[in-house]
Amino acid sequence: MTECEDPVTGEGDARLRAVVELAQAMAAAHTPRDSAHAAAQGVRQALGGSFAAISKWERELGKLRVLVNVGELAAGEEEFPDDESYPVHEFPEIVGFLHEQWAGGGEPSAWVETAEEPHDGPVSAAAAQRRDEIADEGGGANPQRVAALRRRGRGCCVVAPIVLHGRAWGELYVARRAGEPVFGRPDADFASVLAAVTAAGIAQTERLAEVRRLAFTDSLTGLANRRAVDMRLDEALELHRRDEVVVSLVVCDLNGLKRVNDSRGHAVGDRLLERFGSVLSLCGAMLPGVLAARLGGDEFCLLAVGPPADEVVKVAGELCDRAGELDLGEGVAVGVASTGDPIGPVRSARRLFRLADAAQYKAKAARSGEPVVAGRHGGKDDPVVRLADAPDRRSGPERRRFRR
Repeated sequence: MTECEDPVTGEGDARLRAVVELAQAMAAAHTPRDSAHAAAQGVRQALGGSFAAISKWERELGKLRVLVNVGELAAGEEEFPDDESYPVHEFPEIVGFLHEQWAGGGEPSAWVETAEEPHDGPVSAAAAQRRDEIADEGGGANPQRVAALRRRGRGCCVVAPIVLHGRAWGELYVARRAGEPVFGRPDADFASVLAAVTAAGIAQTERLAEVRRLAFTDSLTGLANRRAVDMRLDEALELHRRDEVVVSLVVCDLNGLKRVNDSRGHAVGDRLLERFGSVLSLCGAMLPGVLAARLGGDEFCLLAVGPPADEVVKVAGELCDRAGELDLGEGVAVGVASTGDPIGPVRSARRLFRLADAAQYKAKAARSGEPVVAGRHGGKDDPVVRLADAPDRRSGPERRRFRR
């Protein structure tokens, strides 16, 4: 079946194949962006359109935001637009009309718009009914959609609401070039089926996205968790090995948490963790692309990829100052390890963690109100570097088992 063929003329098999292919493509999508792109491509091909778009109704903003455009793009259209959106009051069929249908016990169905008025050719029963209602009110076809069709050299479009969890989520939109066959009633009915398949795919992608978010997020503070840090650090060190990108790790140990838990209860201790998490996030935002995370218990970290070591150390100092101002707890011990400092080759995440751990251990032992930075006092002979690189079995007052 070619893209310009009418996919619904005598071909239940072609329709079924299109539905299956759309469902498979959306099932293979790993992100909401991929899911929207797969949906737009699938419905465009299934309906023989030259262009398709998926839009989401952002209720809090009262806008239809375009997530993706595919096919033949007109001037000003982008595949993944940053800010293409339209006031939803210009498209009342997405809001009022759908609710009127549901209130009457009906189901949302697609409709057809053409660049010519009045509508020529067959349209869906729902579209015809709505056209008559609008005519009775002194109106006509949606002027915004008609104007957009003409402006972009398109002759007609079919629009189908995407309904998720019983509510209008957005719409799919498929257009054909001017001069090509106008969408008819079978196209509109088929578009409603495709919209339902799209809704199921979006629901699955959103569930997967939520599972991933929970898997990589600390539930108490909302920061990233240790799993997220490990993955990001492995990727960062690959960049460091390939392009010499500076990778820095700031490890923090929150002082006084045990005292707060023992004297004031774990609810207050949790509040301290949450407040420090906010401070950590605020300080991390001072540098581009920093990941703020809770490693577990009273240990936190910042992972910076790209900024010079001196800038990271400056932010670590700001973190110490702000943590010291919290009315709960007793400040924070902060250690910094950066490939931008003379710490020797860093070939593994384990070594960078050990260096940052050792620096944080030194800061805690000295009750320092400033960060301790690995390699800044003698390079490889720096006491922090020697402590981090020493075997775990070494005895002595500085013995500590660093994280692996």
